[in-house]
Amino acid sequence: MIAHTRTLASLALAGLLLAVSPLSAAAQKKYDPGASDTEIKIGNTIPYSGPASAYGIIGKTLSAYFRMINDNGGINGRKINFISYDDAYSPPKTVEQIRKLVEGDEVLFTFATLGTASNAAIQKYMNTKKVPQLFVATGASRWGDPKNFPWTMGWQPTYRSEARIYATYILQNHPNAKIGVLYQNDDFGKDYIAGLKDVLRDKYQSLVVKEAAFEVTAPTVDSEIVAIKAANPDIFINIATPKFAAQAIKKVAELGWKPIQIMTNVSVSVGAVMHPAGLEASKGVLSAGYQMDVTDPQWDKAPGMIAYREFMAKYFPEADKADAAPLAGYNQAIGLVQVLKQCGDDLTRENVMKQAANLDFEISTQLPGIRIKTSPTDFFPMEQLQMMRFTGERWEFFGPVLDSHVD
Repeated sequence: MIAHTRTLASLALAGLLLAVSPLSAAAQKKYDPGASDTEIKIGNTIPYSGPASAYGIIGKTLSAYFRMINDNGGINGRKINFISYDDAYSPPKTVEQIRKLVEGDEVLFTFATLGTASNAAIQKYMNTKKVPQLFVATGASRWGDPKNFPWTMGWQPTYRSEARIYATYILQNHPNAKIGVLYQNDDFGKDYIAGLKDVLRDKYQSLVVKEAAFEVTAPTVDSEIVAIKAANPDIFINIATPKFAAQAIKKVAELGWKPIQIMTNVSVSVGAVMHPAGLEASKGVLSAGYQMDVTDPQWDKAPGMIAYREFMAKYFPEADKADAAPLAGYNQAIGLVQVLKQCGDDLTRENVMKQAANLDFEISTQLPGIRIKTSPTDFFPMEQLQMMRFTGERWEFFGPVLDSHVD
């Protein structure tokens, strides 16, 4: 009788555990708007049109990458619903599209929104709403401020720190050279100016003989290049997005001017910049990079580059194979997938930011030695760069990998 009673009690307990266990499993899953058992909804804005439309290919690459992820079962069993809108590189349009994504589409977070002015226009809104503004596609230094903007995180090395590397290179190799600077008249351009001043300090006024600012609404920068050349600098620093960077290189060649040219990393695409500018005209241009050059045969046998090319052949075959922008998007997407894997079944906005601030890994299509690393007090995932020179066909790296951290 006692044994029978114990058996009944054991069966009752087992039944209770079976009844409770699904509830316990469900209780472990946490969702905010944009996440469910089957889906993770991610928002994005990018200029598919307008003066920076060359970057639209990044959005297309992200879409293609998430199609590949979904074809392979998604992330932790959930498919990615990637919603990307055109903002034409216009901050008011970005604000409109982001509100639509957050309040209408109810995305879990935004990812890889492109442009300094565009992201600045939505930063307060995103932080007030407590919606992650993750891995913004701009190197402005303002994206690494967890104390004041805990819901915003950058991705690439900052423009300011990149400029510090150029200034250091100039002082080490051309200490008495006169400098002319073309820069975009917004936070993007001004960050580079700040970085140059960080290193050149009191020498800035004497070494920089001409600054010329331009608006992104301008049709060309030809007149600015003519004005800079008239000051006869030895070094020309080209701080411009792809369309204008290509115009500048082309105009320098047309004028028969042969300065040492240094160009921002955002415009290093061989397909989108060097080809339109002219490969011969682009020969010798200097920049700094952190990802493999898709046109350089030295990476042909690298496992990461092989995987990238297989992905592009299957999911985005129409893309220009010489364009660096798709690889930039590909690398960003890998970073995001890492964050979401770390999130597990806790897909709250708070946990997304928590995991984004707890990264330490390498991406196989970045340069060897470049590491993705964050912490709750360090929202700059990448802080390393290497100088490189355009040969007329491809980018050739030289010198050591340098830490570009700005204290």
